[in-house]
Amino acid sequence: METYNAKKFEQVNLNYTFVQDNHAFSKCKGVLRGLHFQRPPMDQAKLVWVVKGRVYDVVLDLRKGSPTYGQVFGLELSSENGQQMLIPRGFAHGYLVLEENTHFMYKVDNFYSAEHEGGIYFADPALSIDWPMAKDKLILSEKDQKQPLFKEVDSPFEFKEGI
Repeated sequence: METYNAKKFEQVNLNYTFVQDNHAFSKCKGVLRGLHFQRPPMDQAKLVWVVKGRVYDVVLDLRKGSPTYGQVFGLELSSENGQQMLIPRGFAHGYLVLEENTHFMYKVDNFYSAEHEGGIYFADPALSIDWPMAKDKLILSEKDQKQPLFKEVDSPFEFKEGI
């Protein structure tokens, strides 16, 4: 599988310079990570995919003024379907592991900064995310259990036409 080709991205006006590749391994089904984002100036675009296993991948538009502000989009990514998701800057991101021993990969176009990290509660009722697993079966970090609700987060992102 070709996971990234700069020439193909440029042909469709996706001009990203990725600076880091990350590999997340989840031994257990039910691990949920997110919803996370990085505030400017350390905000990140991500290209994500699964090399082994399956995840339900979710993004939330945080760009004020966007026609899709506050909307959620979810997609199953797996080693079988070979799909990828490109997540622009200004979106929160999370995923739920649907199979044991899942390997989740992602490229980012900016480096991680703990002081610029933000998050939104994965089960915020206002977002109506349809996670494909019962809430009591999920495995979450303490940090992800305590994220604020969407309405409590002052988004630092503004919508720009064409981005």
